[in-house]
Amino acid sequence: MPLVKPFTGILPAMQLPYRDDLSIDEDELRRFARWLAGHRGIGGLVTNGHTGEVFALSPKERADVTRIVADEVRGVAPVVSGICCEGVSEAVEHAQMAEEAGAQGLLVMPPHYWLRFGMQPQHVIDHFTAIARAVDINLIVHIYPAWTKAAYSSELLAELALIPGVTTMKIGTREMSTYARDLAAVRAANPAISMLTCHDEYLLASMVQGVDGALVGFASFIPEVIVDLYAAVCDGDLRQAQAIQARINPLKEVVYASGEPSGDAHARMKTAMMLAGRLRSNLTRPPVAAPSGAMLERIRDAVSGAKLSPAADLVAAVS
Repeated sequence: MPLVKPFTGILPAMQLPYRDDLSIDEDELRRFARWLAGHRGIGGLVTNGHTGEVFALSPKERADVTRIVADEVRGVAPVVSGICCEGVSEAVEHAQMAEEAGAQGLLVMPPHYWLRFGMQPQHVIDHFTAIARAVDINLIVHIYPAWTKAAYSSELLAELALIPGVTTMKIGTREMSTYARDLAAVRAANPAISMLTCHDEYLLASMVQGVDGALVGFASFIPEVIVDLYAAVCDGDLRQAQAIQARINPLKEVVYASGEPSGDAHARMKTAMMLAGRLRSNLTRPPVAAPSGAMLERIRDAVSGAKLSPAADLVAAVS
């Protein structure tokens, strides 16, 4: 059933652990989901996002990942599944599979052929309307960077905000003046919509615009720090927020290398999580590969300097 209210708070887009043969490690995924959901301020867990290597997963694997996580955190946190499909019929099929698997929300990404060829606003309305009619769970609009051909205008976002079933927007505009216009347009069209930043690489700057939380892969790595950052912003404590962001910055630099999230960035983050005792391994599926050499040493130094506490249940499992 749909949530009573839109998604708010910090929603980690989950990394996906693998066994040595690169099959999904269900035991580790369950442990990891339980650990993430145990942090205060977590508004839900997100499977099948870019951080979760959605492009490397089959439709069945995507549904399996959502089913495992939803089963593990049922009654503790809602689960959102990413929908990354090229056509409307495929998106509807994946949405129904995710709902059956226990998802309480869908993170609907633009079809990637739009990135190459662009789209008409009506294409976007039709895409979301078809998915909303096919399921009885919340939809999150995944907003891509303003410089892409799959970017949604402020006017289009205002229309999407009026589609029944659309309750939340994940705003990844990555152009701050456009970001501010988008927020204003959505708020004017439907004040009930919640808006989550997904600017992993500059969290504080995007949080102070008055958003309702964050849906970011970085929260898969440092959930407790990002929860504290958002709490400081909500409290109006800018000095505390700046201090927390300063703590985040060295980790941000080795993960995102002063750029945007990417497959390589997700692999670097997975390695940092392993070194911090938050994931058992840093295995990724080809063609993405784990960092090595000088980059690996930079990550090791940043993790050491951050003094993060290992996940207690992982420590117990390997001791």
